[in-house]
Amino acid sequence: MGIALILISLRFLREAMEPIRDSAFLPAIADYLAYDFMTAFLVGAALAFVMHSSVATILMCVTLVNIGAIPVAAGVSLVLGANLGSAIIPIWLSRGMTPLARRVLMVNLALRGSWALITLFAVNLLSLVAYLSFGGPAQTLITTHIVFNLSMLLLSLPFVRQIGALTERAFIRARPHGPEGLSGAVTSALDRSVIATPSLSLASLKREVLRMSDIVERMARPVMEVYASGDLRQIDELIALDDQVNATLSGIRRYAADLPSAGMGKDQTRAVQDLVTYAISLEMAGDIIAERLLARARQKAKRRLEFSAEGQRELQAMHECVLANMRLACNVLVSDDLESARLLVMEKSEVARVERQSRIHHLERLREGRTVSFETSDMHLETLRGLKDLNSQCSAIAYPLLYRNGQLLETRLIRTLGADHIGD
Repeated sequence: MGIALILISLRFLREAMEPIRDSAFLPAIADYLAYDFMTAFLVGAALAFVMHSSVATILMCVTLVNIGAIPVAAGVSLVLGANLGSAIIPIWLSRGMTPLARRVLMVNLALRGSWALITLFAVNLLSLVAYLSFGGPAQTLITTHIVFNLSMLLLSLPFVRQIGALTERAFIRARPHGPEGLSGAVTSALDRSVIATPSLSLASLKREVLRMSDIVERMARPVMEVYASGDLRQIDELIALDDQVNATLSGIRRYAADLPSAGMGKDQTRAVQDLVTYAISLEMAGDIIAERLLARARQKAKRRLEFSAEGQRELQAMHECVLANMRLACNVLVSDDLESARLLVMEKSEVARVERQSRIHHLERLREGRTVSFETSDMHLETLRGLKDLNSQCSAIAYPLLYRNGQLLETRLIRTLGADHIGD
């Protein structure tokens, strides 16, 4: 249906061009494009990109040449430019993807673009149009398009392995490392060779939960940065890390299920259960970052909203508290230190207090009628709540340790009511 609509539109184009074919304006442009083949080449690339279809551009050029609106030489340059434009289109459409994912498209652009330029200069400087001219002017353009693509295929096909290896080395060398390299390869810490030894398998399981915690922290660390920058590409890369978190949880569950119950003491069994429970909390933390915080960052960028200066400072301060608590939670996971666990729970209460205070300040700004606060009110409150919930999930590691050491109350409710309240 797409090709049919293109052909119908070309018929309308031909009918519209007929009256102005003999005007003084069109021949001047056509003669200029025939003389300046580089400009014609760039115009063809731009037309293919704007129309998002090299086929439509080439058929349009065929129609214009067929009715005599432009000379064959200009049409050939336009067709070669359209082939370049067709390679730019997927680069534009995949702009939100990582460079590693776009490597095939980059190679396509490099091969098609370079060969289009070579062909352009060869055809125009060596006067090769005459050798392509058989079957009429329109057929010349179609022949040029077929010969161009066939020659590029035949010349590049024998070197596919070499091109692939060169591209692989180039992209691996250019791949960022450290905090910026968000999409690196996943290496599990789960060692199945020690699964029959309870002490070693428990250590392996703890290392994997620690690795999972590190992935969640990598997701959380740049949250306020992307809120401010609105970098959609970085947001997508951070959201993609949630797949690693989910895959890690699945591996932890399978590993824990495969641990032999024979030979494991009661304390070891409970430790495995606590680690799996915390891994579930970390998975929920990843969902909070991806589906709530980063989703709000994307919404803020697309709608071009801005927080008030006070609101931005409050969110930044709360984000820093949460990151500090995430690092403290990692220490508790590694060391099982009772004092660190107590501090982590106390800090959880502090984050709740900061969230409550920021909410009060935000409502005060709304009462003052600040326009910026009105525009971002829901986003501000949802971000506060998301940061608080993220902190709660990451702080969950402290509770099993405190409970085992008798450091937790069973409930914060008053156990009995006085006689005067029974009838109320």
